[in-house]
Amino acid sequence: MSKRQVFHVVPAKGGWNVNRAGADRPEKTFDNKKDAVGFGREIAKSQRPGQLIIHKKDGTIETEYTYGKDPFPPKG
Repeated sequence: MSKRQVFHVVPAKGGWNVNRAGADRPEKTFDNKKDAVGFGREIAKSQRPGQLIIHKKDGTIETEYTYGKDPFPPKG
């Protein structure tokens, strides 16, 4: 079973970054959040199982999506 790949859409200076969890550099930088979310969704879906976590401008989590079968389903 493959490990879930996690990507974050986060605010950055002058735009938004799509970051892979644990990576030193962003996957890609965008001028607006909409484009960053679109790219993040595509890359997370292609890495099944994948997860996309979208942050607000203040850095808090806005929402998250899991694509493919979650290898760590909650019990109960």
